[in-house]
Amino acid sequence: MRRRGPGGVLPIEPDLVGSVLKMSIKRVWLGDGAPRMEVAHVEQVAPAFVAAGTQLGVTYELRYRLEHGRLHLELVGERTLDLELEGADFFDLGWSPLFNSLPVLRDRLLHPGPPRDYRMRWVDVPSLTVHLSEQRYEPLGDGVVRFRSGDFVSDITFDSDGFVLSYPGIGARA
Repeated sequence: MRRRGPGGVLPIEPDLVGSVLKMSIKRVWLGDGAPRMEVAHVEQVAPAFVAAGTQLGVTYELRYRLEHGRLHLELVGERTLDLELEGADFFDLGWSPLFNSLPVLRDRLLHPGPPRDYRMRWVDVPSLTVHLSEQRYEPLGDGVVRFRSGDFVSDITFDSDGFVLSYPGIGARA
């Protein structure tokens, strides 16, 4: 019998196959201060992150699939959009705690260290407009990373696996 970790959550038990780190986990976030939620199914974190999910807002349902440097978006009943990184470090999907986990997972930003600067392919939700966004992640320790983009600053809390627990104004793990 597997032992549950903090909050009754089963720990991630990766299946290493060659150099591929496969897993099957589900993460759910509720909007912080807004009627919104996200459900993400993570299939793999290395060498490339693979996940699919759904984000629900009052006026939209957005489905996504992220794999191998590509992002497929479906704004249900309206349109689809297929993107590639095109030189960016990561995708960043508006209102999505999962996408803020990507730099933390890849670069292991859970412990204090120097800030890291990233160029993100940022997608606004629900308009699906896309632009480049310069972002800084500063690991403060104890699972907290200070996030900066332009004048916006927020301290995001991550679990020991590198997934967002709490992102003030955006979402918190259910």
